[in-house]
Amino acid sequence: MSKEEIEAEALKLDPKARARLAEKLVESLEDLSESENARLWADEAERRDAEWNARTGAGRPASTVLRAARAKLK
Repeated sequence: MSKEEIEAEALKLDPKARARLAEKLVESLEDLSESENARLWADEAERRDAEWNARTGAGRPASTVLRAARAKLK
């Protein structure tokens, strides 16, 4: 069974069963060694960086973002 098939089947579970499965999956990550954990975070950082670099025109200048945030706080 592929990862995609497993995910599709898991999403068919009722909310309580999905929550229980999620809890077990998260607990299983707590057993990783420090080096395994560091490798996973590095892989995720690289994936996100590649995804960001592949998007064109999606970014906004920080000054624009901060101005909008300040306006919402007033």
